[in-house]
Amino acid sequence: MSGTPHTNLVYTQKDLCKVCYTCVRECPVKAIRIMNGQAEVMIERCIGCGNCVKVCSQGAKVYYNSNPEVKALLASEQKVAAIVAPSFAAEFSDIKDYKKLVGMIRSLGFDLVNEVAFGADMVAREYEKLMDLNGDRPHISSDCPAIVYYIRQYHPQLVSYLAPIASPMVAMTRILRKMHGDDLKVVFIGPCIAKKAESDEVNAAITFTELRYLLAANGIKEEEIEATEFDPPMAGKGAIFPVSRGLLQTVNKSDDIAEGNIVVAEGRVNFRDAVKEFESGLLNSHHLELLCCEGCIMGPGMSKGGKRYTRRTQISNYVREKLNKVDPAEFAKQVEEFSNVDYKQHFEPADRRIPLPQEKEIEKALLKMGKFTQKDHLNCGACGYETCVDHAIAIVEGLAETEMCLPFTIEKLHKSVEDLNLSNEKLATTQQALKQSEKLASMGQLSAGIAHELNNPLGVITMYSNILKDEAPEESPIRKDLELIVEQADRCKGIVGGLLNFARKNQVKLQETNIEEFVKHSLDSVINPGNVEIKFNSELSDAVVEIDQDQMMQVLTNLEKNAVEAMPNGGILQVDLSGNGNSVFINVKDSGIGIPEENMEKLFTPFFTTKEMGKGTGLGLPLIYGIVKMHKGQITVQSNADPEKGETGTTFKLTIPRKRQV
Repeated sequence: MSGTPHTNLVYTQKDLCKVCYTCVRECPVKAIRIMNGQAEVMIERCIGCGNCVKVCSQGAKVYYNSNPEVKALLASEQKVAAIVAPSFAAEFSDIKDYKKLVGMIRSLGFDLVNEVAFGADMVAREYEKLMDLNGDRPHISSDCPAIVYYIRQYHPQLVSYLAPIASPMVAMTRILRKMHGDDLKVVFIGPCIAKKAESDEVNAAITFTELRYLLAANGIKEEEIEATEFDPPMAGKGAIFPVSRGLLQTVNKSDDIAEGNIVVAEGRVNFRDAVKEFESGLLNSHHLELLCCEGCIMGPGMSKGGKRYTRRTQISNYVREKLNKVDPAEFAKQVEEFSNVDYKQHFEPADRRIPLPQEKEIEKALLKMGKFTQKDHLNCGACGYETCVDHAIAIVEGLAETEMCLPFTIEKLHKSVEDLNLSNEKLATTQQALKQSEKLASMGQLSAGIAHELNNPLGVITMYSNILKDEAPEESPIRKDLELIVEQADRCKGIVGGLLNFARKNQVKLQETNIEEFVKHSLDSVINPGNVEIKFNSELSDAVVEIDQDQMMQVLTNLEKNAVEAMPNGGILQVDLSGNGNSVFINVKDSGIGIPEENMEKLFTPFFTTKEMGKGTGLGLPLIYGIVKMHKGQITVQSNADPEKGETGTTFKLTIPRKRQV
């Protein structure tokens, strides 16, 4: 008996793996390690059941190809026998006469083609003896190599319960070597992957799908081949072996609850449950007939897409036809001839169990998956593990990754989307601010040039208009005209001064200021027409902030003046102070007419104004924007001018750093 499955019995084609975790879920011993999202078969844990091969819809799981070894044997001068598993009748149902299949296999170059079913007949006799002679001691059937590996590797304390009987494949190999000599080379052909590594006594083992490939590659077609019978010894009822309860039927035993003490379990879930109950003592008076697959007719070496009960019927029909042709006397003679062959098999434990991690490590892994309370344990199985705790254990053991938890990954994805949306919003705001800064920089250069050119002629106009006004008599009509000239010249001077203030950059003189007292002082200078209620509120625990007092006073008075002018019919001017350890927030809110939505993007554009001609230059808000930016702060606006959408009004929010930013 080989110690472990073949080194590369099953492996992953990584370019085909789609990270669906189906193989993890279907592997009865969790011999799949997920690394960087790729499913890797752990050879040291694999039992060769081939479940992962059967369930992988992408064909990413493939098994070791033994065809090169078979070709080498056939090319040698040695005598080679093919022993065919009885499940061939379910696989090659497209070939109407099984003798044609026998002839096709011979055409590959095999000297002998025999049925493994005769080995099953002989093994069944050994099981019957074992049950009759040792009825009080329960046994676990040893004809399925994947089950044997499972017991040896994951329940080594139960190895002594494995029936010490060779499998039908090994039994048939020993029978043929007795007939034809020890130099005979034997190739097994069947539905099982684990058979490739079951025994060193067999020279090679291929699956039915590999046989189909060999036949196609050699151009062997049914219609061109002569039909031949299997070589002796001829099988009997052992051909029923590959179906569920096949062993029982061969030995004429029953698993009926009222009649027998035999438990039959098949499939990755059922056989494990049976072993666990047997190990716990619940079934210690029962024999276990276990199959890793749902009968060998559903093995991983069968063509995909076959229906279980259809295949079962095909086996049944073949056995019925076969038994009708069997000569009882000849069969009894063959049984007698090979009854003295050694059919014993010895099994050794090969413990592959991993010690359970400590509770703290499991808890830590659960927390990483967002499992903070028992309610978070959904046990949805999407990761391939039955419970969240099983998944956490696998993470600690290095077999799984946190991202395999679907609810956790979805929640993490949602958080990433939210963070991305927030980043996009910040990016859009920054991009808008950058555009505004570029616009203001260009306008600043233009404003500086205009102011410089206008200052000199304005100075001359102002000086001479004042001289002429002073010289004109009080009652002279021209004096009023001169006063108008002086007034408008002063207004132009003020506009030019605004242009110069707008154009200057990074000219702030920061000093520590009590912002509460500072804002109150700015409100004192507001000209209230009498119908505006002024409110002030501060939630600051620390009122100290570094600002350029002259420039920031200009900011606040401009905003407060604009707020009053936006409420011609009266209203409320509300100034609120709040902050944190890094910044101070100043909200200037009015209940006025609001700013139309189409004007919001133009607010900080130089020379844009909604005021009447002669009442505004359009430099106030751009100047405010520039001053706030020079303080390394931010200014945002919220406004509603549509009464149908709610209360009208505008709120300017200033964010000013407390300390100088380098």
